[in-house]
Amino acid sequence: MKLFRKLSRLIPDRIYLQIVYFRHFKKFIDFDNPKTFNEKIQWLKLNYRKEEYTNLVDKYRVKQYITKLIGEEYVIPTLEVWKNVDDIDFKSLPEKFVLKCNNDSGEIVICKNKKDFDEAKAKSFLKERLKNNGYWYGREWPYKNVKPCIIAEKYMEDSISKDLKDYKFFCFSGVVRAVLVATNRFTSHNFNYYDPLFNPLPIESRDGKCSSAIINRPEKWDEMISIAEKLSKEIPFIRVDLYYVNNHVYFGELTFFDSSGYDDLSSEHWNMVFGDWIQLPDCN
Repeated sequence: MKLFRKLSRLIPDRIYLQIVYFRHFKKFIDFDNPKTFNEKIQWLKLNYRKEEYTNLVDKYRVKQYITKLIGEEYVIPTLEVWKNVDDIDFKSLPEKFVLKCNNDSGEIVICKNKKDFDEAKAKSFLKERLKNNGYWYGREWPYKNVKPCIIAEKYMEDSISKDLKDYKFFCFSGVVRAVLVATNRFTSHNFNYYDPLFNPLPIESRDGKCSSAIINRPEKWDEMISIAEKLSKEIPFIRVDLYYVNNHVYFGELTFFDSSGYDDLSSEHWNMVFGDWIQLPDCN
């Protein structure tokens, strides 16, 4: 595996994607006539590239874009920013905080109590994550030129549920078609899908199991839909992640290639349905 990763950097994007796709699904991508959701995600990686997308996947720089487009009140406050782990000043941070790298995806460090917080372990973890580049694993090109840094953010937690629900809006040319609600992110890791009216969809993700617990529709659901559609306007496909904390909506991140195009969506049926929703642009 390590040898493949080293040698893979010499492989052109199209060939590399075919190899990895075959390892996942035991079939090749039909780049000439892509139909499924995963095939079209791979097609978009190769054919639909805009320079500004690099700033949109950058967990730090995207905040400026969000502030300008929908308002600063939707942005989780940034406490500090550093280029190197040795620059981190833990004394300047509050009792609770979150650390993450702007070039990473999903990997974070949480401090709920500075007294029990292992600073050395956190620095070691972040040092490795700074080296991460999503381009090389999935050829997600927007990540290739992200300039890495470490961000300290305000710790977010709902005062009632004590959870941080992550609402992932699947947007197709500015229209929300499906929403994945991620709960219990650091324990059982539950994923439940809903339609835009918050009716459950019979989809199971390979990344997490469905929760049997009742998930209530947020009071500001319509506002969340509106935000997601505004942020996804004129983009063939993008996933807009939002948080709902103490009756307030916060921006999470933008993802152009959901699961890097390797999520089976529990069945070929839903893979085709999501694929039909993507209208590929004319890139000639």
